[in-house]
Amino acid sequence: MKAGLWGWRTFSHSPEKAHVSPQARPRSVRSAPPWRVMFFGTDEFALQSLKLLAESSKHNSSERVVDKLEVVTLLKELPVRTFANQNKLPVHDWPHVDPGEQFDVGVVVSFGSLLREDLIRRFPYGILNVHPSLLPRWRGPAPVFHTVLNADTVTGVTVMQIRPKRFDVGPVLSQELFPVPKNCTAEQLGASLATMGAEMLIHTLKNLPERIANRREQSKEGATFAPKISTTMSWIDWEETCAQIGCLFRAIGSRISLRTMWMGQMIKLLDFVEESNIPVSAQGRNPAPGTMQYQKESNTLLVRCKDGWVGFKAVKLKKRLSAADFYNGYLHQYFISKSSTQPNECLFQSPRPLPTVSRAGKAALVERQHSAQ
Repeated sequence: MKAGLWGWRTFSHSPEKAHVSPQARPRSVRSAPPWRVMFFGTDEFALQSLKLLAESSKHNSSERVVDKLEVVTLLKELPVRTFANQNKLPVHDWPHVDPGEQFDVGVVVSFGSLLREDLIRRFPYGILNVHPSLLPRWRGPAPVFHTVLNADTVTGVTVMQIRPKRFDVGPVLSQELFPVPKNCTAEQLGASLATMGAEMLIHTLKNLPERIANRREQSKEGATFAPKISTTMSWIDWEETCAQIGCLFRAIGSRISLRTMWMGQMIKLLDFVEESNIPVSAQGRNPAPGTMQYQKESNTLLVRCKDGWVGFKAVKLKKRLSAADFYNGYLHQYFISKSSTQPNECLFQSPRPLPTVSRAGKAALVERQHSAQ
């Protein structure tokens, strides 16, 4: 399970069968909507599902999907808590939750906390999860980021049931494709998938017993893991292509600044400019990756990568500097000519703390390591 746009994960230790057959259900369990739902969530991604659940409880009786709705969230000021309070929905502070026998089904979206086995057993139809990827691709806490990072052209949303001990391996109740828009950021894609997932959740709940009866196991082929994003991912490898660096920025750039090394110190690169938008002037033959050029007309710092140039409008050393200020203060020919630093040391450098593998390869490697544990 996932814990939101920036890093999702919900583990569960539920029974192997996440639902109860009609013959085994206690009399208080309903066989058709409207359902009594307990919702677990925290952030903006989860909020879209909560909004539709709340709205569906206001329809006429023939259209209602939700009869009773209560919310479980962390003891923080989060979007889900704010919405629940504003709309007078009962709120439970995690982990102090006891649903008793008052609910038919649980829904967890971007919650990020371990769910106890005894808690999951309280829901006759189990707990559903809205996951923003086409499982089994991108299991793990950050599927949206890895979708963008690896330039996937198609993604989607999966509505699944929680299973014990491992996350994102449960049976699929609903799954739909979503073409990834060109040059979209993780935030933009996450917002689209949140809306799509909320609508899929409502459709799933409308026919929940049928969806459970027709659920399918995930494929054993094509599984990849989407680990939580971290600052270690933000180092730019100037041996990569313009497209790869663009994907890195669109995946994590609004959350974590891209970084490189320059003259022995870390420097953050801000306000990325797509390679296709930069009219680069004539250069010397075969400039080395990491070579810099200042383009006065657009106030852009251009940096050479494997197959072209990418640009940045600002950098951050001890403080934020515009490209012009960085050039005038550190890169101007007068400064370089007076410096004893060798020209190669003036290039942006790519630290290599890990073996050189593709980002998709790294994700697959982590998935294999995770499965072996």
